Amino acid sequence: MNYKLMIWSLFFHITSSGIVSAQQIDGYDFKNGDLLFQNLDCGPLCDAIETVTRGIDGSKFSHIGMVYRRNDSVYVLEAIGSDVHLTPLHSFLKRSSHKVYIGRVKKRYAKIADRAVVNAISKIGVAYDDVFIYNNGKYYCSELIYDAFKAANDDKPFFRLQPMTFKELETNAFFNVWVDYYKELNMPIPEGKPGINPGGISRSRNIRILNK
Repeated sequence: MNYKLMIWSLFFHITSSGIVSAQQIDGYDFKNGDLLFQNLDCGPLCDAIETVTRGIDGSKFSHIGMVYRRNDSVYVLEAIGSDVHLTPLHSFLKRSSHKVYIGRVKKRYAKIADRAVVNAISKIGVAYDDVFIYNNGKYYCSELIYDAFKAANDDKPFFRLQPMTFKELETNAFFNVWVDYYKELNMPIPEGKPGINPGGISRSRNIRILNK
């Protein structure tokens, strides 16, 4: 199976399916730098990610984006599909029937959040990191957020990188979907390499979840 093709097919499906989020938050008073945590239900790859990454209160997250307000419109800065880009909030919410969690930095970090948005905007058009390796000139969803906040925090980590795992917790064996995925890429699975995921960010002490 061509897993990279499957990713694009799933992305097309979830962005065009017309599903409305279980929690309507279009009218929410968003601030620049708010973080949106999403369970995409994108199949085996998302299932594998959610199995080994723990979100706040046990929630399952496979994607994250950052709010950007422009005049009266609300957008989401995100790395998904082919690159980093802006997505209208209503389009973001249509991807999943699951509750979208809203994270906001604590008040003392508000200026950092503003600067993080500016940094993320400068990354629009950067290619999506489909190999999930940190600092390779591309971005996956939570990597974009990590680097944006790091740059905004005088190049000091605002969130924490952790060793990545692609293994089942019960058996300590690699998920078959990741074995096939990296085989197609003709590269080793980056087990233990530093990385970050939406669940880890949701549990950061630097933010609070507004709608638990």
